[in-house]
Amino acid sequence: MLLKVLGIVVAVVLVSAGGVAAYALTDLTTSYTADAVELEGQAAVPPDIGAIETGVDMLIVGTDECEEEYAYLFGPRCTGADAGGQLNDVNMLVHISNNPRRVTVVSFPRDLMVPIPSCTAEDGSTTGAMSKQQINSAWSYGGLSCVAKTVSQLSGQSIPFAAKVSFGNVINITDAIGGVEVCIGNGGIRDRNTGIDWEAGPRNVQGVEALQFLRTRYGLENGSDLARISNQQQYMSRLANKLVSDEVLSDFGTLYKLASTAVDNVTPSESLTNPLTLVQIALAVKDVPFDQIVFVQYPVNTDPADPNRVVPNRAAADELWAALAANQPIQVTNDPNRGGGVVTVDPPADAAPAPATTETPAAGETPAPTETAVALPNSIPGTSAAQQTCTAGNLRG
Repeated sequence: MLLKVLGIVVAVVLVSAGGVAAYALTDLTTSYTADAVELEGQAAVPPDIGAIETGVDMLIVGTDECEEEYAYLFGPRCTGADAGGQLNDVNMLVHISNNPRRVTVVSFPRDLMVPIPSCTAEDGSTTGAMSKQQINSAWSYGGLSCVAKTVSQLSGQSIPFAAKVSFGNVINITDAIGGVEVCIGNGGIRDRNTGIDWEAGPRNVQGVEALQFLRTRYGLENGSDLARISNQQQYMSRLANKLVSDEVLSDFGTLYKLASTAVDNVTPSESLTNPLTLVQIALAVKDVPFDQIVFVQYPVNTDPADPNRVVPNRAAADELWAALAANQPIQVTNDPNRGGGVVTVDPPADAAPAPATTETPAAGETPAPTETAVALPNSIPGTSAAQQTCTAGNLRG
């Protein structure tokens, strides 16, 4: 979900830089702002010329609402008493650091039990604070604003920007760039819950297949929600690579289609509706090298009260937040092959090298000091956008 919004900001920059008529860009942003949401209790970031100043946090929420066209994919979820509700099943906090720029994406498991603060609903009513609820229920107490408030309280981070994308919206946005090529490993995937029966190997997913891939859980070797997060991060990493490829960046028609599709399929916070703010964020992230775009899972322990739920591992989380606050590079020490969601692979021999992490100093300039990466606790799984992974399918031979 992260790179759907990054896709917007990149596309807005490139579309505007390419000389599109002013009315076209105005039309895009007008559509984008129609359903904007005010974030309760979050500090605003003043607009400025150039890349956004200091570091910033942005929340990306994916909801599982039962859109008529795709309800059949959700089975009992969209046929029972709860069919009219929404759950915030995907929750990603995107941290963009100050110079040097880095991007860290923290995924919060849907089964995570956390305190949910008092929130204001659309009708103006307020809910009481709760000491322990599943994080994916926050939407039901106050929509996007309540999810942002919950994640802000859990992480200690101020969240001035947020956006919501439904699972159906994912299909439309993925199709706008011609799909995303993922890799299926471990012999393949079979998951009757999402209708997947795929052989091992590369696969371009678009349309319904993109949603099936992102939702699959029981098609993975581990079958857990934590494994699903790892598999979703493979998708995001490969999407990031495609968004900066010549296939997208050099094709003005694709860029404009991405921008127009994205604004029609994203519900932003009011703070994200200013086109200048979108450009600021885009300028801040456009040159971040792939090995400094890191996807991690929020660290958890099994809930003592319910083995099917998890609770925060606050000691490990504190180390992550401290590294981000100090703007230090982070190193994931957890072996992604052990989570049952993905397996690592070597990049193809003809793959383009990842962008360099440092620039060669000009003659007479002093080289930038070498930074030592902070080794994250082993309890924090993750990968970088520079790593190649494949889905750890459940059909291992």
